[in-house]
Amino acid sequence: MSKDTPCVAVCMIDPKTKLCFGCGRTLPEIARWHAMERAERLAVMAQLAARMAEAGLQPIAASPRRA
Repeated sequence: MSKDTPCVAVCMIDPKTKLCFGCGRTLPEIARWHAMERAERLAVMAQLAARMAEAGLQPIAASPRRA
């Protein structure tokens, strides 16, 4: 994954908060991620940890890659 994405390839949306368990983004943010300017992506990424904590969610870690 690029450094400009918080994606950890665990794409599951919490039905209550509408946040991805893996990265904390909303579906609209995920859908338009590649159309966003880099500064906008970085601004969203700066909010994700607090957003997840406020929602009471623990991010799900990515599964290790198999060789």
